[in-house]
Amino acid sequence: MLRMLSGCIEIGTALLFLRLKKVETALQLNAILGLVGPIIFLLVSALGLITIATKVSPAKIGLIALGVIFIVLGSKN
Repeated sequence: MLRMLSGCIEIGTALLFLRLKKVETALQLNAILGLVGPIIFLLVSALGLITIATKVSPAKIGLIALGVIFIVLGSKN
């Protein structure tokens, strides 16, 4: 559901790009989209971790969380 929400937000923003036809507004909306993607990624990852928390050992959950942190840090400029 979160990924569908993210996709709808991105499609809606793309339609706003086409409708408004202003570069300044497009840049502002694109900056906002730059925040939406990582937030959705973190929420989906957190939900996945919560779901498997009862089935996996704490050490493996720590490794998965570390992997998510590395992905987020690696995607920064």
